[in-house]
Amino acid sequence: MAQLGLALSGGGARGIAHLGVLAALDELQLPVGQLAGVSSGAIAAVFYAAGFAPREILKMLLSTNLFRLTRPAFSRFGLLHLDAVAELIARQLGAKINFEDLNRPLTLVATDLMAGESVYFSSGPVLQPLLASSAVPIVYRPVEYQGRQLVDGGLLNNLPIEPLLGQEDIRVVGVNCNPINSEAHIPNFRRLIERTLHLAINANTNSRKTQCHLLLEPPELRHYRPLSYKQGAELFDIGYRYTLDKAESLQALLSPEKR
Repeated sequence: MAQLGLALSGGGARGIAHLGVLAALDELQLPVGQLAGVSSGAIAAVFYAAGFAPREILKMLLSTNLFRLTRPAFSRFGLLHLDAVAELIARQLGAKINFEDLNRPLTLVATDLMAGESVYFSSGPVLQPLLASSAVPIVYRPVEYQGRQLVDGGLLNNLPIEPLLGQEDIRVVGVNCNPINSEAHIPNFRRLIERTLHLAINANTNSRKTQCHLLLEPPELRHYRPLSYKQGAELFDIGYRYTLDKAESLQALLSPEKR
């Protein structure tokens, strides 16, 4: 039986839209057989694969003290600690949760700074790969794991379709929460850096988008910034409504003639 394989991109706060996508898929009763995630998409994927309902995950994120999660590290390698992030994840999932404990197969991607390559994790402990996948360079310190210096996987691969390809019964759906806003205003240096990173990261998704059976990319997300966490409910709703509008296309992927 055909199932959906979801590749969830990074995008900071915009990644909250992934939860809306997942909520709509659940409502449409479409089978999600496998997940791959990076950065904020990795966080959504892990909690969903662990059995949390999308609206439950949203409620947890909206009630989180983001200031505490961004405690200064004053390190040579990053400005912020991931300690509080690790504590939050461990409290909700358990510090020793393994990929094998999840309800669905899941792959997380991080970037090896030294080797300059993407690294994929789908077995063993979840916590360190999840932190690594979400460790935005410069902002967060690299995560040392398995002899590697790991940072945000979106640096080289912000739409991790590779673990989903080549499987007869998996229909690959890319969910990209980083549409480019061609009318963006850049009033200061911070916005210039933000825009430059956005364009650079988005470029590595272009060829991957063409390999998806279906791409979900809500255009409304272009109006939101990576730190727009206060608009979390709006971002969730954008992903939810957009996916419901794509119900016919999603259902067609699973039809017998597509096999």
